[in-house]
Formats: sequence, C-alpha cells, structure tokens
Amino acid sequence: MSTTATTNEGSGMQIRDNLAEDYSDIYTPEALAALKHMAQFNSVQKRLMNERTHRRAARIKERRPITFLDPESEIKGTGINVQDARDGKFVGAVIPHDLQRQWLQGTGPAAKPNSPVKANLRNVAYALLSGADGWMFDGEDALGQITTMSLDNQRSLKLAIVRDPLFLDVAEQVAREMNNWARDFFGRAIVIDWRAQLNFTTKIFRARGLHLDDRHIRLNGESLSASIVDMTLYVVNNYKTLLEAGSSIVLYLPKIQTAEEAGFWNRMMTALEGHLGLDEGTIKVYVLVEQLEQTFQLMEIRAALGLHFVGFNTGRWDYINSVSDANCWDPEFINPNIESIVMTYGYMRNYEDRVRRAVNTPDANGNFALWQGGMEPNIPVGSTEGVAASMKKAKAGAVREQQEGASGKWIAHWKMAHIIRPVWEDAGKDNQSGREFPRLTYTNEDAAGLTLLETAPRTVRGARNLLSVGLQYGNAFGQGLQAAALKPADFFGNDDILYLMEDMATGEIRLSILWEWIHKGAALTEDDAETGLKAGDVFSEEIFARLLEEEHAKLLAAGNRDVHDNSKETTLPIARAIVEAYVLDPTKAPWYIDLLNINLNNQDLDVGKERITRYMAAFKTDGARITENLDTLPAARREI
Repeated sequence: MSTTATTNEGSGMQIRDNLAEDYSDIYTPEALAALKHMAQFNSVQKRLMNERTHRRAARIKERRPITFLDPESEIKGTGINVQDARDGKFVGAVIPHDLQRQWLQGTGPAAKPNSPVKANLRNVAYALLSGADGWMFDGEDALGQITTMSLDNQRSLKLAIVRDPLFLDVAEQVAREMNNWARDFFGRAIVIDWRAQLNFTTKIFRARGLHLDDRHIRLNGESLSASIVDMTLYVVNNYKTLLEAGSSIVLYLPKIQTAEEAGFWNRMMTALEGHLGLDEGTIKVYVLVEQLEQTFQLMEIRAALGLHFVGFNTGRWDYINSVSDANCWDPEFINPNIESIVMTYGYMRNYEDRVRRAVNTPDANGNFALWQGGMEPNIPVGSTEGVAASMKKAKAGAVREQQEGASGKWIAHWKMAHIIRPVWEDAGKDNQSGREFPRLTYTNEDAAGLTLLETAPRTVRGARNLLSVGLQYGNAFGQGLQAAALKPADFFGNDDILYLMEDMATGEIRLSILWEWIHKGAALTEDDAETGLKAGDVFSEEIFARLLEEEHAKLLAAGNRDVHDNSKETTLPIARAIVEAYVLDPTKAPWYIDLLNINLNNQDLDVGKERITRYMAAFKTDGARITENLDTLPAARREI
C-alpha cells in the first residue's frame, strides 16, 4: 500500500512513497518551490471542474444545446469583453522563429511502461531525429499513467534537452536503426548528421488537462491538479536550457472547454513566469480544439490567452467524442459508423472552418495565429498493397488540409515524417498565417452547423469495430500503453489492413457512439448476414451483449502480438467491465478515462468492479467525479 511523505515543511504538500528522493532530479528544490507557489490555483481548478460538470448536467436536464456567448458580456475572470475578443481588440503573441514553420508535428510520449531510462530515451531520440519540424511530447492522452510514467516522461525530456551523454549514446544508435529502415523503405538514409538533426525539431510538451488530477502529489489531503504539476515540472526543469539554446518554451493545452478556462491557464502561466523571473508571454501555447463548447468561443479563447497563444490544432477523435457527449440528451442526435466521421463530414467540416477563420482574424497589432491540422494515425507497416493504399490516403488527407489553410499536420509515428512532410515542402510557404477567410459569424445557422449530422452507414460491422477497439484500448491503458497500435480483431493477421496509432480519444468516442446507439434506439442501415439483423432493426442491449461476448472471445483467442497474454486474465476483464458499465448505464459518464484511471495498477477484477460501482454511484448521486489516485487515499477516506 502506498504511503505519503511530507516534502515541504508547512506547505501541506505530500509526495507519495519515496518518489521525492527517487525523482529528486525532477522534484528539485526549484521545482518544489514553484509547485508550492502554483498550488494557489488548485482550488480554482477544482471549482472550474465542478462548474463544468454542473453546466453539463443542467444542459442534459433542460435538454438544451450549447450556444454562443452574449456579445455584451465579459469573459469570466479576464476583464475582456466578448465582442472585443471577436473583433480582435486584444494583443496576442508574435509567432516565434522556431514555430514559424511547423509543417509536420509528431506526437507521442517520452516514456514506456516499466522501462529503464535508456529505453525511454529511445522514444525521444526517434522523435528528434524523425525530420518532423516539431514534436509534441505527450503527458496526457498518449502517456501511460501506471506506476511513475508521468515522472519518467519528465526525466526523459530533461535528459534529452540538456543533451545528457546517455541520451547522445542512445541517439547515435537510434539514428543507425532509422537509416536501416529508411534504406529499405525509401532507398536512402534519412538521418545524415545525427548531432545536427537533434537541433532541428522544436520541443513541445502537452500537459494533462484541467479535468485530471496528479497521481503522486496531494495538497492538504486533496489531489493536486495534473495541469499544475505537468506545466510546472516541465517549465521549471527545462526553461533555462531551452532559452540558452535559443528555443521557445512551448506547451499544448488540451481539453479546454471555455474562454474562462483559457483565462485560468493564462493566469497560471503568467504566475509561473513571474515566479521564475520571465517576461509575460515567454511561454507559448497551442490549444487543441477538441471540445464542442470551444468552437463557440474560439476568438474569446485566443483573447483570454493573450501573449501566450500561438495556434489551434484540430484534433478529430476527441472532438467527435465531445460532440456526442454534449448531445447525449438529444434523442435525434445519433452518430454513424466512426469510419464515416471524417474531417469533411457534417459537423466536422463546420468545426474545421471555424478554426481556420479564427486563426486568420488579426489581433490589435495585426498578428495572426496558426492552424495545425489533425492527426494522421497510419503507420507504414504491413503488406506492400496495404501500405501503398494507406499512404495514398494519408497523403490525400494532408493535401486537403494544406489546401484548406492548415500550416502543418500531426503524425503519430516517426516513420510517417518523410512521407507526409513533402506535402508542405512542395507548397513552399512556411505557414498560411493571414490567409484570407471570411470573419466568424455567430448565427443560429452557425450553431446548427456545429452539430450537423449527414446520412452515413450504421452497421453491425461498424459496431464490432467500435467495440473491439474500445475493449483493446481499455486493456492497453491498463498495461500502461495509452498510445497503442490497434485494429479490430477480425483483421488480426490481415496485413492489408494496417494498425492505427490510437490514444485515449479513440476509446472515448467508440464508447460514446455505442452508448448513443443503445440509449437512443439507433436503427441499422444495412442487413448483416452473420447476425441475421436487417436494415431498420434497432441496436439494442441484447445485440450489444452478443457482440461484446463475441469480440471479447476473439481477443482472448488472439496471439500475444495483438493482445498480450499476460493481460487476458488481468487488465482485459477490467476493461470489459468498464465498457459494460459505461455503455449500458442510462446515465452517461462524462469521461471513459475516469473509470480507467481509478483502476490503474489494479489487476483484480473484484476490486475493479467495486471501483466502477463506486464511481457511477458518486456521479449519479451528486455529479461528483472521482479523479484521485484511490491507492494513495488517507486511510479514513479509503473506506467505502
């Protein structure tokens, strides 16, 4: 059982077990002092998250959609008038030199589950040698959270940024391995001078969202915000090295829902800069637009983040989930198969359009922001035919985004860098900042477009895909693999169907769509020979139960390559229990990750079921989300 140890006399801050000593290179005196300073914001974070939950509950109860803000109102906590924000009457950031050209940004964590430092550093080496213009080292959706992975992630980044000799040894070896692959795939090397290449890629860090709590630190007995911890540890441990190297300090901020929350982030960054003696605006941020409510407040979010804001990113999977969740009260809003919800589909098309119009609206000084396009999850590993077809599709998606106005795109694997980056190289411009688009409008038609459904298939095959990947993702999460290469079980062994790199968002949306289909009585659009179901049949709990049993059985029968044998009697049963609870309960839980988080490091199904029941009961009773690490609760609070 974990214990806690006080690290700062009189600070009320506790770090569990011996982590303060074991990770003294991360929990340095300077970092601990900054955490103590930033802890002032913890109560506000808790308040904002409670307000989020109550706002969601009120919309469900009153059966009302999200709307635009009153133009004459003030963005809470900022002193900024909504109409002024929409008109660009605010001072934003000048895009720094190392963000001017971000044709391609890779994403992924800097740590692996239960791995030594050297193995973790390989992740960073692959990233910085990839040829991507930037790499978002993920502390959130793609980073496992079992044991000490969040701290291992911070350690890897610190060692790489300071160019520790161990990292340089790893980088030299990785460069050789990358070139061996590239000579076979491209017929040429891709890393010519590995030392010089390490300086090419801009380092970017994604902190965990405001909805998450840290698993290791408590403040006066309460969990400390994961956002505060991640941002503070990364910035404090690396700002001097980055600035001395002429590099920017860059963060990605996820899961923001309102301009008020953006203003909160702005105040936290300004406070941290002040504590470290840095000028306001030294920290630069991209904001992932992955929540429906955000798209109703894009200019307001830009204004609220002021000198810190450089751009938006359009993250497909999380956004689909948020649209589904925000409309869980509407019996007429039912998504089709996930494969149909591409960036040109109904509400996605309108979402992307608002983002590009928002970044191309000038601020008071005539400065624009950047739009970084969405994720390309393909990996060029499979049959010759499968890889060729998938790479053709991936390139077409990149071309479309470039033509629509994106200044760059995301990839989920380093092998895609030299495949996708040429799309922007051929276009030739560093970015598309300032490209002319119509100014944003705020009409009823605009609002309706953000939840626009279009006719598309809803099939048993689609349900199987949703369920299989949802189960696999929950299992991978429990194993510490929050980023995992997955595909539906029916395609295991078929190298023409490629694995896709999936993270937390893919689990969220798959379960949300299944919840819709059951609780809103979704009608299938096609006959299915295997089950005997016909077009027009309603997707029911009985159909779900049958498919769940069948898809789970396929995973149990799969080889170790696809489903780790040691997970089949440990984390997979817990993942199944979570999927059943989330999908079948008429009360829709706000986050799949909540149920996964409370079962981290747990492999006992009975304990897992008790925790799931406890979470759902607490949420349905008073809207409380259990977000803390249950294994480190004080004894009096650990009792059920």
